Amino acid sequence: MVDRAWKRTALVVEDQPLMRALIADALRHAGFTVHDRASAGAALADFDDVDPDVLITDIDLGSRPNGIELAVIVNAKAPQTAIVFLTNYPRAGTAPGAAIAPRGSVFVNKAAIESVDALIHAVNAALTATPEPAAPSRGAEAPAELIGRLTRTQLDTLRLVALGSSNAEIARQRATSLRALEKTLTRTFDALGLTNDASITPRVAATNLYLRVFGFAPTSNLEPAPSEPSA
Repeated sequence: MVDRAWKRTALVVEDQPLMRALIADALRHAGFTVHDRASAGAALADFDDVDPDVLITDIDLGSRPNGIELAVIVNAKAPQTAIVFLTNYPRAGTAPGAAIAPRGSVFVNKAAIESVDALIHAVNAALTATPEPAAPSRGAEAPAELIGRLTRTQLDTLRLVALGSSNAEIARQRATSLRALEKTLTRTFDALGLTNDASITPRVAATNLYLRVFGFAPTSNLEPAPSEPSA
């Protein structure tokens, strides 16, 4: 069973000490576990140990790699990590290098942040991997349409769930940490709309959906229905 009480972890990378401290403090007050670093190099050195849910980085870090380059490296290592860029450019999305930023990244103009709430809102927007269902009654969408929401990672993870594998077994087969696997399962169940009803067990319901679509749990990887690259 997935523990939905896991605390979100943020990695803050900002070369200005005061700004770094302000951002870290705001995130801690919002319930995040926060790790802050002054450079991309320091962030990358500790990245695997930190295992963040979200990276919040200034674009201009005073040295290379800059924030954009850091995000590209992070996205290659852990594509499930949400990305938030901080910048002083008047139009945040036009900052140098913005065109190569990972898809789904959120740009925040430092000067336009009017309150801590605005920053937290931007971070939460980046963390929203899959929109919540628009509250149709269960059964309004066909099982195949629900399964079609899943990314390749989510679909293959659900295949292993349907085979009866435990979380530890799935994590081992997918060569990932147990924590990362649990987050993938949580996002999978969210994408299927199975987490807002206390009367159902998401793991069982998701398995039933999978079997209704495929009839069995094949042992080879399935090609994904959607175009997203990761969970």
